[in-house]
Amino acid sequence: MSLDLTVIKDGKILRCGYTTGSCASAAAKAAAIMLEKKEIIKHVEIDTPSGVRLKLDVYNPFITSEYASCSITKDAGDDPDNTDGIEIYAKVSKRNDGKIIIDGGQGIGRITRKGLFGEVGQAAINPVPRKMINKELEEVTDSGYNVLIYAPMGKEVSKKTYNSYIGIIGGISIVGTKGIVYPMSDDALLKTIYMEIDMFQQKYGNEHIILVPGNYGQNIAKKLGFEDPIVKVSNYIGDSLLYLYNKGFKSITLIGHIGKFSKLSIGVFNTHSRVCDGRVEAFIYYLALMGAPNYFLEKVNTTITAEEALEICIKEGYGQVVKDMEKGAECKIRKYLKDDDFNIKVIIYSMERGVNIC
Repeated sequence: MSLDLTVIKDGKILRCGYTTGSCASAAAKAAAIMLEKKEIIKHVEIDTPSGVRLKLDVYNPFITSEYASCSITKDAGDDPDNTDGIEIYAKVSKRNDGKIIIDGGQGIGRITRKGLFGEVGQAAINPVPRKMINKELEEVTDSGYNVLIYAPMGKEVSKKTYNSYIGIIGGISIVGTKGIVYPMSDDALLKTIYMEIDMFQQKYGNEHIILVPGNYGQNIAKKLGFEDPIVKVSNYIGDSLLYLYNKGFKSITLIGHIGKFSKLSIGVFNTHSRVCDGRVEAFIYYLALMGAPNYFLEKVNTTITAEEALEICIKEGYGQVVKDMEKGAECKIRKYLKDDDFNIKVIIYSMERGVNIC
């Protein structure tokens, strides 16, 4: 059942879809309902973090006395997505202690590097989908469940993703912070960012504004005590900075994850992985300036994620590299804006350590 939700981008009507996280949540809920009622259902409804309620078709239902399973087909709408059309399965069995234990099976990747959204060895099911699954199952009964999420085509589909580059091996990730896939072109996203900046300027003036790449950065900003205006700029840091500067904003604070802002610290102003992946190179650059020995630079060069590189640096006494990156990013931004006196502040956080890194 396709989602009856559209957006208009560049004058085109584009159909929205739903995430692998929504699929996993719906499959788990449907399996739990079938296990409780001992009967097959054709549809299941779930809530999403975006506020959109989904009614999805249930496929491949199977019930035994001990467990039930079924699948939900991923529909990415008009967004280009390698996981579009994949079947996400859930196998659910009952517990008697009220706990909901979630794991990944066939086709779901495993985390092999520290610094991702889970522990090493854990299934690559992100925090928001886990919360969604918990919420939906608690609506069925409070007895508790074992939940196994799997995707038979996941290993093959994962070869078309960036998972192996960030330390997720053996399958796809179950992801999605909103539950809904909103298709958006680069031009359309930039226009949306500019419109939000214009709106905030009219409401708050142009004294100060906070830029973050996404939802996590926004949450960190609020935990640090920052209030609106906070604008999510995705990977378009350079375009957003130039727009703000030319609009006459007097000061800007940027708050972002070490993975993206390590790139910013060496002058990368579009941080999408398809444009540039200079995370490790950034660490090596700043560590070299700190006088780190070659053997340590070579050790850092073997890391895959920025979080992993950061942990090695901290353990070896080079945690100051983050502060140097923040100052370096501020310097690069001033050069980018051709204004050596511009009031700019960069704050880098990590998933493991928050903003108190050093």
